[in-house]
Amino acid sequence: MKELRHKYDLSVLLHHAKMARSSFYYHLQKNKKPDKYEFIKRFITQIYHQHKGRYGYRRITLVLNNRGIIINHKTVLRLMKSMGLKSLIRVKKYRSYRGVQGKIAPNILKRNFKASKPNQKWATDITEFKVKGQKLYLSPIIDLCSREIISYQISRSPNFKQITQMLGKAFRSHTATNVLLHSDQGWQYQMKKYQNILKKNKMILSMSRKGNCLDNAIIENFFGTLKSELFYLKQWNSIEQLEKEINEYICYYNNDRISSFLKGMSPIKYRAHINN
Repeated sequence: MKELRHKYDLSVLLHHAKMARSSFYYHLQKNKKPDKYEFIKRFITQIYHQHKGRYGYRRITLVLNNRGIIINHKTVLRLMKSMGLKSLIRVKKYRSYRGVQGKIAPNILKRNFKASKPNQKWATDITEFKVKGQKLYLSPIIDLCSREIISYQISRSPNFKQITQMLGKAFRSHTATNVLLHSDQGWQYQMKKYQNILKKNKMILSMSRKGNCLDNAIIENFFGTLKSELFYLKQWNSIEQLEKEINEYICYYNNDRISSFLKGMSPIKYRAHINN
């Protein structure tokens, strides 16, 4: 109507639009006012694209607060809606249980996922990806205190070598002893060789109850996050492409991806904060 008023009589336009003259001038004056959220909108857009659309309004609010911009999460949600920004944010879980293949350990963790410092409690599991008829398997270890992926191994098949390589990386980078390592009852974890490796490195073995994924919920959540924020967001051309981007994502997850559970910090920053 603002544009048309230069061509047509305003009274005619208001009549067809069924709008009061006072309402027209109110909106006209309102549009002249500067947007008080323009600066914050630029920040929100920058953060959103920096994290490739993986951050929703709550996580973006944390980033803004960390930068000294105190703003309510509801305001951030409203601004994101006005800009058309929405978080882009599960595949079938890989099941490694094949019945009793070896020795089953007790569930020492018992869903007590809290740890007061790093290297008290670790959890591990395996997840499967499928790309054009090929499969990829990811086996990580997560620290239940910092939620950091402290070690992982990617393989084209679910084999025991993948597990030993993952453990080797963990033991080389972390010298702690008496760490509880929790897993499900997958055949890899029932193997005597696996349990001997843990015993040799003074680890405490714990296993979920049969078929109960909630007993290992933290690493299940990590798999869900990884797949939601990476795997499901694009069409994959090859296993090689996926493997490369999983490596990049885990680096991003450890160093840059903040969490409200970690007081708005990334796993690496939270570990440094706890250790100070």
